[in-house]
Parts: sequence; C-alpha cells; structure tokens
Amino acid sequence: MKKLEEAVRSVEMPGLFWGASKLVPVGYGIKKLQIMITIVDDLVSVDSLIEEHLTVEPCNEYVQSCDIVAFNKI
Repeated sequence: MKKLEEAVRSVEMPGLFWGASKLVPVGYGIKKLQIMITIVDDLVSVDSLIEEHLTVEPCNEYVQSCDIVAFNKI
C-alpha cells in the first residue's frame, strides 16, 4: 500500500494538491487507499487526471479503479 500511495502521489500537475490519506477497510481483510485532493478547476480536469495519469505507468501497476467519494466545487 505504501508503493501505491507513492505512485499516486507522484502525479504532479499545476493546480493539483494532495492532502491526507487513509486506508479504509472494504471487507475480508481488503483495504482501499482514500486520498483527499484539491484541484483548481480551470487547470485540472478530473477525467484527464484519472485517464491520462492514474491509468498509465507506473500507477497502473497498483491502481485498479478510482472512485470519487465527494466532490465540492467552489
């Protein structure tokens, strides 16, 4: 899980700021990584972040799927 978090946090874009993270139990001893991010809407597209950065090397070795738990727009 440490390598997963390192791979995800290695994504750098203008307007993307990584926040706190935690491991959330899913069931049967399986955990998922939950990370808070702050984005500047004019600079970062959520779709491009997921499709162009989290599903390519080196992240795709660790990332199985991405879910948006909460989305607030200011």
